[in-house]
Amino acid sequence: MAGLASGAPLPERSALVADPQFQEMGQRSRVLTQKILNSIPDTHKSCIHTQTLRLDSAENSKLATMASIIGIPPAPVLRAVSENFTLETNLTRMSEGLQLHWALLNSVSPLLQNVDKVTELMADVRDLSIQINKMLKMAQTEDLVQPSPTSLTLRLPGDYEAQVAAHLTLVQLQSFGRTWSAASGGWTRATTTTQRADQQVLH
Repeated sequence: MAGLASGAPLPERSALVADPQFQEMGQRSRVLTQKILNSIPDTHKSCIHTQTLRLDSAENSKLATMASIIGIPPAPVLRAVSENFTLETNLTRMSEGLQLHWALLNSVSPLLQNVDKVTELMADVRDLSIQINKMLKMAQTEDLVQPSPTSLTLRLPGDYEAQVAAHLTLVQLQSFGRTWSAASGGWTRATTTTQRADQQVLH
């Protein structure tokens, strides 16, 4: 997901991304996304006491089997908006991903010793989910049902498993947020270019 690139705005979505209300929601979502990304390192430091679990470690990929055993689902895939991967699809997957990570944090937080920053992070994830769902409602071409809350059960028999679950959730949320930030940045740049062009025509 880290290699996601922003494509040129498609004609069918240009009017939507230029809509002032949609653009304002998009800016709010970017601010909240950055807030989440900025808070993840401190959150990780506050609740993960197992020294071998480091946020940006190259060893994290080796924990994939552990994630499967615990029951941590992968995050939905986000891609550049194109004819085959619409803005609506991206927003839907973002909504699903936020609900997934909120549910993961909610499941593991009772087993952590220090949950203050986890609770704050969950509140930000919830607020971002609200913004994304508002954008999704505007983007939907049909009256479709929005993603429902994620229900999951993690297998956490001991403290180590709880630590790994919290660690992997934060690692995955960080990657997911970075990918979303890249995608939404493309929409903002496209809209800004459109607005500048309109202003030049007016003048």
